[in-house]
Amino acid sequence: MSGDHERDAELSQAVRLHRQGRSAQAREQLLTLAKRYPHDAEIAYRTAWVHDVLGLEDEAVPFYERALAGPGLPEADRHGAFLGLGSTYRVLGRYALAERTLRSGLEEFPQDAALRAFLAMVLYNTGQGREAVGVLLKVLAATSGDRRVQDYRRAIEHYADDLDGRQV
Repeated sequence: MSGDHERDAELSQAVRLHRQGRSAQAREQLLTLAKRYPHDAEIAYRTAWVHDVLGLEDEAVPFYERALAGPGLPEADRHGAFLGLGSTYRVLGRYALAERTLRSGLEEFPQDAALRAFLAMVLYNTGQGREAVGVLLKVLAATSGDRRVQDYRRAIEHYADDLDGRQV
């Protein structure tokens, strides 16, 4: 039990360091924790996250993958890991992996607007502009607080699947 308490305290300290703008120090502490607890999904997620924040996307990838592969990641962090890994793959130009990751995230979080928006970006990057626009229109219809968008929500959702307006 003492080991769990120590782990939790060190992880909390690393998160605090990051919040204080000391991300490089947080990274060092998280790398140490990741070596000590190689199968800990939460530590892997936090380690990936700090690498992303520091612009070290290539180094973030294996930690995101580890976080998603193992059990024990809280739902909000699991969502963040799908979004972070998908976005990171996209930034690195690994579009097929980005699309696969974001679609996997949407299997677990089917209505998530952020995952859908990042998927639309990947679809655009891969020349699938029609599907990208359709995804964005559905996100807009579902999430907009604009009264006029909501007045036309059903039409927007319909045309998201029929951008050329040719369906009968």
